[in-house]
Amino acid sequence: MREIVITEKEAGGRLDKLLSKYLNEAPKSFMYKMMRKKNITLNRKKCDGSEKLNVEDKIQLFLAEETIEKFSSVKVQKVSKKKLDILYEDKNILFVNKPVGMLSQKAKETDESLVEYLIDYLLSEGKLTKEQLKVCRPSVCNRLDRNTSGLVAAGKTLPGLQMLSSILKDRSMHKYYQCIVVGKVPTKQEIFGFLWKDEKKNQVTVSETEKEGSVAIHTEYEPIGYCENMTLLKVTLHTGRTHQIRAHLASIGHPIIGDVKYGDCVVNQKMREKFGVKSQLLHSWKMVFPDTLPEMFAYLQGKEIEAPVPPVFEKVMGKTKK
Repeated sequence: MREIVITEKEAGGRLDKLLSKYLNEAPKSFMYKMMRKKNITLNRKKCDGSEKLNVEDKIQLFLAEETIEKFSSVKVQKVSKKKLDILYEDKNILFVNKPVGMLSQKAKETDESLVEYLIDYLLSEGKLTKEQLKVCRPSVCNRLDRNTSGLVAAGKTLPGLQMLSSILKDRSMHKYYQCIVVGKVPTKQEIFGFLWKDEKKNQVTVSETEKEGSVAIHTEYEPIGYCENMTLLKVTLHTGRTHQIRAHLASIGHPIIGDVKYGDCVVNQKMREKFGVKSQLLHSWKMVFPDTLPEMFAYLQGKEIEAPVPPVFEKVMGKTKK
């Protein structure tokens, strides 16, 4: 018999969800059959899988060790060592300043991404065990394009993952970006439109009128610095769609410098030659937690997490002036 004791890392989830992770090679029908026959129990009582797990709950697996090993496997991808720029960390969550060129999540099986580097970091530091990976896998909760730098929020535990995912989904977590665009942007503005994505090309178009398959977008920007024919903007996302900031700003004549897909190729070439700009100058700068959170996360209410902009921003803008 093997017993699983629920910790804060796994609390809050359903029993069947945890079992499907722990016995990840087993058919679901097998798990439900074992619960019906009381070969799997919760706190030594019959269960059906719908139960919500609490700290110190105990799951009993009255199964042969050979059966458990057959149906349980933990895959940990070997990755190159990366020193993560961790801006904030507690027992449930952490925030990383992602560099340009790093994937937030895998695009294909052989990729290495921030998720894999995060798991490698937690295992290496003794903050996670392979046994714990069977029931809860840390992951990122927001994604940035490969060539966008800045803040990525990640959950280390199930409660952390659930909380971050919830406040990012309902947009009560406020997100702010900085970017450098072509042209002088005179005043603070809010712009609205409709975004349509070409899935084959992974490219979006923005229009003022709605068309079939498009989604409404809302972007707010404010100039915070000028240099020659460039503006440093603070951008607030009110909706979070694919390439929204890049495409929306390009649609009003202010493309982001270095943006190969939506930018000005002549300006991009000039910036590459003069300053070594190799990617879009767009940075996920700051996140602010809402004023109301579940009790266990009350310590995070109103907290601000900020990621310093990459050195290339200052290199391009010099000493900006408002």
